[in-house]
Amino acid sequence: MNFVGILHQPRIPGTEPLAEEVAQWLAEREVRSWVGSTWDESNIDGHFSEFDLLVVLGGDGSTLRAARLITPYSVPIFGINLGRVGFLSEAQPGEWREKLTRVLDGEHWIERRLRMQAFLLRDGEVMDSFVALNDVVLGRGQHARVIRLHLLVDGDLVTTYVADALIVATPTGSTAYAMAAGGPLLPPQLQNFVVVPVAAHLSLNRALVLHEEAEIVVRVEMDHEANLTADGQQGAFLQNGDRIVIQKHDQPCLFARVESSGYFYRRLMRRLGFSWPKR
Repeated sequence: MNFVGILHQPRIPGTEPLAEEVAQWLAEREVRSWVGSTWDESNIDGHFSEFDLLVVLGGDGSTLRAARLITPYSVPIFGINLGRVGFLSEAQPGEWREKLTRVLDGEHWIERRLRMQAFLLRDGEVMDSFVALNDVVLGRGQHARVIRLHLLVDGDLVTTYVADALIVATPTGSTAYAMAAGGPLLPPQLQNFVVVPVAAHLSLNRALVLHEEAEIVVRVEMDHEANLTADGQQGAFLQNGDRIVIQKHDQPCLFARVESSGYFYRRLMRRLGFSWPKR
């Protein structure tokens, strides 16, 4: 690898000094690097096409933001966790040198994670579009009132939810809001969508697992405010009758991994407070 991008999260203390430390460490190995902030989008885009690897310092939110910014480019992400959860990161602060060395030496594998794209249609016109690695959430606004969400899959009406919200998640997002709402946990190797209602009232309250090529359409019906949120970072206000079309994105999100492919289960058990059995 000849050129490595490094993104730090300015809202997390310690990420910027660590970014400079990583850059110096790379320079000692004759690897060029560029350091920037995940919040400085204006200066980032012109560099991404040149990177062989993107190192992200922060938590899962920082990684989700970086994943969105890097969408047009096939650049793998290597995360160093300085956040609270770190499901997506590959290394903790005390082990990044050993793991990053293995990546630089080619002793890693590339994990491909499903991404989704969502289009907001109003009166047949595309008003906005979003790319998400975790989920797209359609939910009520500030008033505690349910909304009606008509779910169509591949052109057929499946059901109508009367609920606080509806989550459409990737396997990556299955461990986030979808899990909290009672959805299934999917390993990242799968290429499926999960549809999970939140606080469904007198309507289907079970999660649905859909195939990767499914075209998901949700028609919103309400007489008050509602909104769309993508990965908890982008969003739009919805109007009665709006349609949201959700599909597989043609570019997966790439991660550089040095742990074995079963890392997901070990990490999940630790995060849930269970010990991983020794073989």
